[in-house]
Amino acid sequence: MDAFRNNYGQICVYCHTPHGASAAVGAPLWNRTRKSHTFQTYAELGTVTLTQAISQPGANSLTCLSCHDGTTAVDSIINMPGSGNYDPAQATRDDDTAINAFLGTWVPGQGDTFQHMKLDADTSNPDSCLSCHSPDGIVAAQSFSTFAIGTDLRNDHPVGIVFPTANPDFNTTTGTTARGDVYFDLDGDSRMDKGEVRLYNTGDGPEVECGSCHDPHGVESAGPGSQFNATFLRVSNNGSGLCMTCHVK
Repeated sequence: MDAFRNNYGQICVYCHTPHGASAAVGAPLWNRTRKSHTFQTYAELGTVTLTQAISQPGANSLTCLSCHDGTTAVDSIINMPGSGNYDPAQATRDDDTAINAFLGTWVPGQGDTFQHMKLDADTSNPDSCLSCHSPDGIVAAQSFSTFAIGTDLRNDHPVGIVFPTANPDFNTTTGTTARGDVYFDLDGDSRMDKGEVRLYNTGDGPEVECGSCHDPHGVESAGPGSQFNATFLRVSNNGSGLCMTCHVK
């Protein structure tokens, strides 16, 4: 896979850096490029059942979408490992030519990268992972289609949406953090654990974001050493357990 993305020889660096982090996304030591585009939101679907305000995705969705919206190369980071591989302008670049020019300076003894691929749902785009990894791909490779969310979020669970705090169709959160995030305290320890659904304080009220239901580092299904929940879920959705954490059915 080195031909299609810079192999930095590390795991964390594709999202995080200990120094020179981006200020464009309010996430810990963020190391990825954030392009300036906007998203089509669930509000644009025009459903008559929508009662809550929806804004553009917040930081705890933009982190996930930095790969999954398909506009940015998987290896597009600000601070590549080693000395002299840092460009702060990479944090907000929109132009792929300029982005790839910087990424092309990475030569750690493996100079075979000739494309910087992204999760673009357009299988005809030669820079898309899906040009191979999809049922329509040019080779029979495992499909990545499910992971290519795109910038049109109308057919996805809404993010950037204010959670109804007084609605009989929704459960009431049972914990609050010092910064005003609220969560469902499933184990009653008065601490927001990684295996608990949370709603992020954005100033407009507690909002659902990608990170409300997903933890990118994984959640053990039955404690340390056990198998992770599928698809990075904070709570297993067996028996609709994740859905019914929030929704009353």
